[in-house]
Amino acid sequence: MKDFFKKIHFVGIGGIGTSSLAQFFLKKGHIVSGSDVKKSEITEFLKKNGAKVFWGHKKENLPKGKFSLIYSLACKKNVEVLEAKKRKAKVFSFPEALGLLTKKYFSICVSGSHGKSTTTALISLGLIRAKKDPTCILGTKLKEFKNSNFRSGKSKILVLEADEYENGFLNYYPNVIVITNIEKEHLDFFKNEKNIIESFKKFGLNLKKNGFVVVNEDQKNSKKVGEWLKKKGKKVIFASLKEKSLNLIKKFLKIPGKHNLSNALLAWKVLKKLGVKKEIILKSFFEYKGAWRRMEIIKKKPFILISDYAHHPTEIKATIDALKEKFPKKRFVLIFQPHQYERTKILFDDFVKSFNALDVLVLTEIFEVKGREAKKDISAKDLKEAIECFWQKIGKRGEVFFVKKENLKNFLKKFLQKKDLLVLMGAGDIDEKREELKKIKI
Repeated sequence: MKDFFKKIHFVGIGGIGTSSLAQFFLKKGHIVSGSDVKKSEITEFLKKNGAKVFWGHKKENLPKGKFSLIYSLACKKNVEVLEAKKRKAKVFSFPEALGLLTKKYFSICVSGSHGKSTTTALISLGLIRAKKDPTCILGTKLKEFKNSNFRSGKSKILVLEADEYENGFLNYYPNVIVITNIEKEHLDFFKNEKNIIESFKKFGLNLKKNGFVVVNEDQKNSKKVGEWLKKKGKKVIFASLKEKSLNLIKKFLKIPGKHNLSNALLAWKVLKKLGVKKEIILKSFFEYKGAWRRMEIIKKKPFILISDYAHHPTEIKATIDALKEKFPKKRFVLIFQPHQYERTKILFDDFVKSFNALDVLVLTEIFEVKGREAKKDISAKDLKEAIECFWQKIGKRGEVFFVKKENLKNFLKKFLQKKDLLVLMGAGDIDEKREELKKIKI
């Protein structure tokens, strides 16, 4: 890897993206170190696999001599980043570093506001079963990857999630692009939907010669971008839930929800175009049990406990609908941790209308995203009051509570019933409560 020195230091090494890249360089024989604010399953996993991890950010953490530094976008003004630049180290953001890899590999980049992790996982597992031996970089952990978000392969195929935040994906040069959907997201950066659409168009123009794009035709913005790219001379394949092939996929796909059928169809189109036989694709779909924090079942008795990463109104509604379909007779209790103050404020009205299918909604404090919060002029209590008013207006029966995160166990001990469906939802640290809530006795 000529673009990087032998020593590589990661700032924000515990992040779901940076940690996968750290594993990539460990496998390639680099000396890997990194820093983060606190311990996690991911940082402990990295330490066991040979990385040196520091807690807290300070100049002394940096390696001696020549080194490269890769930082999470959340850490761009970090003291270690600034010091590395002073020392004339090779400094890259996570997307910049990953972008260099996409130039060297046959790269399959899965983009979109939602569904990236599931679609990337399905493509990866299909290629593995077809003995294509890809390297895979995911935004979630897979049981099939020994509970890791990374797989090292020997071929020149690289499968990865292409996140649009801060236009990170414009650093990538794919052979294959997947666009799951394009919605109002990351508005702290993009400001409006038009800017998001324009970024996806630019990303499409990064497609390598003889590459192709697979687009969700059922979502208006992704369809619009696909049609624009087609006019620009790119090879575009459209996927719609109206297609006959969907009936076959339905029989084999075990994860619930219309949104997951759409993700699977996109993966199907990519794998078929790459020459994978349909029997192999269907078998890989059948064996896929889901990813970490994607409707992940943690406990089944006496109540069902599920953890899910959804934090955008569209994701929330899709996940709730899928779980209602899978568990139609359960009392549905959802604990939701809103993610980021600005997102909560900008999409407030959409959030209010996202929970109508629930029996009980428990809101906890908004998760603060360090380095991305301009103002904290909204609260989860505001959301609670608005949802209660909306439910009353539409004649919806149900209960809405606000409970501090540290009080969740005591609240649920008194409230939870046998055979309830209890879901932990959010992209912040709400999942840290799983072990504590798992032990609740009814």
